[in-house]
Amino acid sequence: MILIAGPCSIESRDLLFSVAEKLTKYNEDKTINFYFKSSFDKANRTSINSFRGPGLQEGIKLLDEVKKEFGFKILTDVHESYQPPIVAQVADVLQIPAFLCRQTDLLVASAKTDAVVNIKKGQFLNPTDMRYSVKKVLETRGIKEEGKEVARKAKVWLTERGSTFGYGNLVVDMRSFLIMSEFAPVVFDATHSVQMPGVVGGSSGGKREFVAPLSRAAAAIGVDGFFFETHSNPDAALCDGPNMLNLEALDSAINDIKKIQDSLK
Repeated sequence: MILIAGPCSIESRDLLFSVAEKLTKYNEDKTINFYFKSSFDKANRTSINSFRGPGLQEGIKLLDEVKKEFGFKILTDVHESYQPPIVAQVADVLQIPAFLCRQTDLLVASAKTDAVVNIKKGQFLNPTDMRYSVKKVLETRGIKEEGKEVARKAKVWLTERGSTFGYGNLVVDMRSFLIMSEFAPVVFDATHSVQMPGVVGGSSGGKREFVAPLSRAAAAIGVDGFFFETHSNPDAALCDGPNMLNLEALDSAINDIKKIQDSLK
């Protein structure tokens, strides 16, 4: 299975490397296709005063150090159309943030690199409509056909991260995995799916106690991969702390997922 894990944001070199070291076992697991994730810029924070990260140049430098030190494949977000060719020099996967999943120039610029393009489904979108975001990448890469295996070979993924339900809440519709898997491999972003946008007076809250049960449900449905943001001390994290898992909880969640996958086999 695809496994994407790492701290939400690059808070410091020390944090990045300490978390990376704890995740090496997943990179060594032959049943897992592991990608280390962290963001050099969190461009869509609720407040202008919120921590965003070290920025493009310093962030890419640090991710390159992690890649060379641990042998990880790297996934990180891109936000503007000038960034993909720069970021793809280090990152193996360019992630399109959910709020930008229909941004044509960003999708096209990402598709012009050799990286995997992971498109997060917008919280505001019908999952069926994500086929058009996939098509923007496929057609930029000269591919007219559609379908999951076509997208897999063309290095295009989709990620489910919940849908807006009222104010300050997200829900995960398990049908979404089946719908989107018709036209691309699907990853479940288990930690962002329990986020509660903007409920903590200028920042987002979250309900991390629901990460593990939702992950088990997604494993039973049969998704292609999982995305977990993890931190050595989530309550002290500078970004997305309420929905991130500590490293021990991550281990437990992945063990449960593997048991379910083995039983389905």
